[in-house]
Amino acid sequence: MLTALEEGVKGGKWFSLIDKVYSKRTLRAAFTKVKANKGAPGVDRTTIGMFEVELEKNLEHLRQQLREGSYRPQAIRRKYIPKVGKRREQRPLGIPTVRDRVVQTALRSVLEPIFEKEFAANSFGFRPQKGCKDALKQVQDLLHEGYSFVVDADLQNFFDTISHKRLIVEVRQRIADNRILKLIELFLKQEVMYGVERWTPETGSPQGAVISPLLSNIYLNELDHLMAEHGFKMVRYADDLVILCKTAEEAKRAFELLGRWVNNAALGLHPTKTRIVDVSRGGFDFLGYHFIYHLRLVSDKSINRIKEKLRDKTRRSRGDSIDTIIKDVNKSLKGWFEYFKHSRPSSFRSIDGWLRVRLRSILRKQNKLRSGGWAGENNIRWPNSFFAERGLFFLVDARAAASQSALR
Repeated sequence: MLTALEEGVKGGKWFSLIDKVYSKRTLRAAFTKVKANKGAPGVDRTTIGMFEVELEKNLEHLRQQLREGSYRPQAIRRKYIPKVGKRREQRPLGIPTVRDRVVQTALRSVLEPIFEKEFAANSFGFRPQKGCKDALKQVQDLLHEGYSFVVDADLQNFFDTISHKRLIVEVRQRIADNRILKLIELFLKQEVMYGVERWTPETGSPQGAVISPLLSNIYLNELDHLMAEHGFKMVRYADDLVILCKTAEEAKRAFELLGRWVNNAALGLHPTKTRIVDVSRGGFDFLGYHFIYHLRLVSDKSINRIKEKLRDKTRRSRGDSIDTIIKDVNKSLKGWFEYFKHSRPSSFRSIDGWLRVRLRSILRKQNKLRSGGWAGENNIRWPNSFFAERGLFFLVDARAAASQSALR
């Protein structure tokens, strides 16, 4: 297969791939990845640990089913999680069973190298050796080069509205193995289970399914190449995309071209979130950052996200010691900072101060002091140095250290 990838295959299509999916070696490697990604059990309540107890037996059973064509995926467990900053609004997630995640991972490992050769350079989401930081750098570089008019696009409910028929047509451009195509269709038509409700989706690819990111890239690959052919600088990470232009007229043409393609692809643009932005007058959000002119700030949504996580960990009713709480808080702060450390320092200062206020409120309760109190009294009783001595991760200090390190 590696040789064929280098030299090409006859007619550009792959006719025999299913044996590579059900190879014991492929399935074993797939389970290793599923285990590393952790994740909750599906509708059968089988955990990764339970599946691993009889790993060889389970993998052999999957191999036989895939080889005979009798494999059928189980229902997906639907779960709703609150949207960031909108606790009354919820986002759906699909949780396949462990066995189905193993098969999807095996399928993805076989298909991904084939389609990687087709994907455009401006696509950064869920691809080998590419990621958010690469997409963000591309946006930053284009802004510095004078691309100051941005089509800030929102593909409305993208993962729920993918046309199954159109997606299979795109996959058929490279895959002629009918058993592989059937397997993809089985995953697209997987029954969804939420409580006692069960239904079969007519469109979409469930968020949470291992194969969905690859399928989304296949679906949007035509758009990537279309924009490039027309000379537009589009940067895309999964269904998040921006098109950077040098003039308002160019941005308008890009907007119109995007709208026509989206309509033909049976998708939709969010009517209020999709707009043209002049970055000298306003900003736009992309992958957690807020860009305005050539500045890169932490977006309000990202600040709300970390505050929600920290708010949960710093409830006044929490009975742990302050040292335990600080250790727990640090885990969230360090991971968040690693992603946003290239932002301007102002956001870090406000989060640091907000967090110390919450920690001081916990200390007042633990010391049986009247709630509230004069803010200055709290600062005197528990100054910043008190938290520093206990190892609290200060975002401002970490940002300053990162800047000094970059100058060396």
